[in-house]
Amino acid sequence: MRFAIHGDSPVTWGGPQPVEADVIVIGGGVIGVCTALFLARDGLRVVLLEKGRIAGEQSSRNWGWIRQQGRDPDELGIMVESNALWRELAGETNVDIGLHTGGVTYLARTPKKMAEYEAWLPHAQAHGVDSRVLSAAEVVELIPGMSRRYAGALYTASDMRAEPWVAVPALAGVAVRAGVRIVESCAVRALDMADGKVAGVITEQGRIAAPEVVLAGGAWSSLFLRRHGVVLPQLSVRATVAATAPLPMVYPGGAADEGIAFRPRADGGYSLAAGGFHELFIGPDAFRSLPKFLAQLRADPFGTRFLPGAPNGFPDAWGTPRTWSEDAQSPFERMRILDPQPNARKVADLTRDFAALFPDLGRVRIKAAWAGMIDTMPDVVPVVDRVVALPGLTVGTGMSGHGFGIGPGMGKVLAALVTGGEVGHDLTRFRLSRFTDGTRMRIGPSV
Repeated sequence: MRFAIHGDSPVTWGGPQPVEADVIVIGGGVIGVCTALFLARDGLRVVLLEKGRIAGEQSSRNWGWIRQQGRDPDELGIMVESNALWRELAGETNVDIGLHTGGVTYLARTPKKMAEYEAWLPHAQAHGVDSRVLSAAEVVELIPGMSRRYAGALYTASDMRAEPWVAVPALAGVAVRAGVRIVESCAVRALDMADGKVAGVITEQGRIAAPEVVLAGGAWSSLFLRRHGVVLPQLSVRATVAATAPLPMVYPGGAADEGIAFRPRADGGYSLAAGGFHELFIGPDAFRSLPKFLAQLRADPFGTRFLPGAPNGFPDAWGTPRTWSEDAQSPFERMRILDPQPNARKVADLTRDFAALFPDLGRVRIKAAWAGMIDTMPDVVPVVDRVVALPGLTVGTGMSGHGFGIGPGMGKVLAALVTGGEVGHDLTRFRLSRFTDGTRMRIGPSV
């Protein structure tokens, strides 16, 4: 069974592309869509260009959690704003995006993990988030029927979930109605530079003039920037998700322990994923970026499985070109949608583990499985910044698996960076220069 959005999906928003705009947004994931929306609401003529389909990559393939809980403190203020924006925007869509306030629960197997959750609570309190620690008995009351006894949990009742493959295209519809021009199946090959600053972009269809460009290219951002001489130590990791057939409801929110994550779906089944597990295909960028990622590897030495090489056409595959001509096919056209195969063994493990955790559910049958490539940074927080070396370019990438939930809030922030408006948040941690100014890579107190 193919994933909901794929290379043969019909084009919803086609060309031809316009000849000029006030702002061009590269990338039709949740970050790009929300940025375009808020720019249009500021009265700008906005064009969003997507090489494949809106939400074709990780923005539709994630867990669907809209989570304040456990966030890096530097992200938390934006996430709190995003939580409110999701509620507003859901009412402006013309479809049901499956938005539901069911809470998020992090289950702790050990007192050590409980101590980590308790240490994070002051960050929640500082932002007015309703996170709290649950006792072992409260966990049983919240999620009955589990075969495992947990030491306790971290719980945030105001956290939400939605169906990402429905939600992000629905937000694109809101953006179009606000005046955004979306062109799918239109890859941006390069920035058009004039007099040392951005003058537009060169796409496979030709040139579009614009004084401002936003790069929200997800896993492809580093490859795009490298062609223009900007080094971004961004890698992509594969994450596998499985969907069960309909089952009785055991808990209306999202929950996870160190081995498994689950949340109910709108179709009556559950989305299952491996908590804290992902896979890295070793490629040229992995070698180049290794020194920056050492802190992350030390913090979680067993959370990543290393694979010898990415499939042909992937951003960090050995055969993927790092330079190309503006009048020739680019890597972005050769792979319209990054569609990795799921890890079949991990799907089998998830099925077994979920059935064992809830023995009263009966047989757990998997009806679909997929994978996505998560764009991640060495310190597990994004780059949200103006690019000094390329005046007129703003970058919003490296969401490190946190992008779906924070999308609306981050889109509003990026729009403000472009217009010079009030950002409302401290973006110091997210600056691009942290990778070149001697800053020590620091993993924040997220959980």
